[in-house]
Amino acid sequence: MDEPTVVTAHEDGVTTITINRPHRKNAIDQDTWKTLADALRAADADDGTRVVVLTGAGGDFCAGADLSVDSTIAHPLRRMHHVNRTAVTLHELETPTIAKVDGVAVGAGWNLALGCDLVAASDRARFSQIFAKRGLSLDFGGSWLLPKLVGLQQAKRIALLADFVGPEEAADLGLVTWVKPAAELDAFVTETAKKLAAGPPVALAQTKALLNEGADATLREALENEARAQTVNFGTTDARAAFEAFRAKTEPTFTGEWKGP
Repeated sequence: MDEPTVVTAHEDGVTTITINRPHRKNAIDQDTWKTLADALRAADADDGTRVVVLTGAGGDFCAGADLSVDSTIAHPLRRMHHVNRTAVTLHELETPTIAKVDGVAVGAGWNLALGCDLVAASDRARFSQIFAKRGLSLDFGGSWLLPKLVGLQQAKRIALLADFVGPEEAADLGLVTWVKPAAELDAFVTETAKKLAAGPPVALAQTKALLNEGADATLREALENEARAQTVNFGTTDARAAFEAFRAKTEPTFTGEWKGP
């Protein structure tokens, strides 16, 4: 029986989705794009999932799209639509996401990591927008993500030269949130995911959406969006729980439950 190409595990509010093609450095073929999108949607729809951790098996994150597979049976545009649907699914997840990156993250694999809310990389991680060296242009949202994260000139440098970038440089550019020794990466991500999982789920989901949408909004639009989000937050038990915990000098327990009229 073939091994599953995407493995999902759930523990204490954290769903870990692992790309499981280590023999190809977790390069993703057409079927795996769809399987990955399905896994992301399932995690987001699960009320027990408070955080999604995305990672790769066997010491690498993801080597991008698997170009070794015979792809002549489908039109290129159709194949790219599989890729695009996965990118949109990841971006639109309400649940906070952490990319846990060890080894290589190149091409669509790097943009898969950048599509997550937070990126934790090991000190042996290596990144590249490798498309130009393959005779290709950016995909999986790289043309949209990179300029937002590093500015237009740095985005052009990274994309046009397609050089490898180490974890420290990636962190300096704002493309990695944390760099940790490889032996400490798992424990660090586990602890960080637990902190997120303990947070107020409705408020965190709305904060994520506000930040994602805020760069393309006017100030007035952003303020109106914030007002609506706060109104929703006051309708949950979490705001009251936080206030009562503050007064009692204790830690609140957040559930995201609707308190009703």
